[in-house]
Amino acid sequence: MDARAGPAAGPAAAAGQDYDASPYLPSRGGLAGLRRAAADCRGCPLFQDATQTVFGKGPASARLMLVGEQPGDQEDLRGEPFVGPAGQLLRRALDEAGLGDEDAYVTNAVKHFKFTEAPRGKRRIHKAPSLREMTACRPWLAAELRLVDPDILVVLGGTAGRALLGSSFRVGERRGVLLPMPAPQGAGAGTGHGQLLATVHPSAVLRAGDRESAFAGLVADLSVAATALE
Repeated sequence: MDARAGPAAGPAAAAGQDYDASPYLPSRGGLAGLRRAAADCRGCPLFQDATQTVFGKGPASARLMLVGEQPGDQEDLRGEPFVGPAGQLLRRALDEAGLGDEDAYVTNAVKHFKFTEAPRGKRRIHKAPSLREMTACRPWLAAELRLVDPDILVVLGGTAGRALLGSSFRVGERRGVLLPMPAPQGAGAGTGHGQLLATVHPSAVLRAGDRESAFAGLVADLSVAATALE
């Protein structure tokens, strides 16, 4: 059994106030230990409606780490990150950027699917996580970053960027440019190693009016990461 970093906390929904995953983090066990512990996370109310926790996937030795916003519908059902349409597009972009052979670690800033029900039918519509939910889930992301310690961290979209760089982060202001690896805001888990590159989330490419141009921009940004890894 994994040793806990602190006493178990009651569900945030029951507490009615504290949004914090920290009490659920194990004190040892590496990525496998984190994944097991995250399955029981009740650090914010999102666990109540989600099918399961969707934790990161990939080797601890990965040179490349990619962070998105949150799992989508297919990810929630299958329990793996980036297995839906956005994930398929991301894999194609990585291939075209020369990163197809890179054994990357992929994860999300928030580990549970947040959604609203469609007015008709049973389709679940993605809903962006709140700042409180991102903050609650940040300890998981900080622990993943510390354990993987990648050479290049690719931030996919604004939510992931704000989780790592603070609420003032805007993708358009920094995309495609290599930046020093920061300490995650409020997490105290910076490694001081590697570089960060921000780009759009692949779901934004799927929604774009000119999808071909948007995809080319994503590939161009990822090519910067590929060059840096060479």
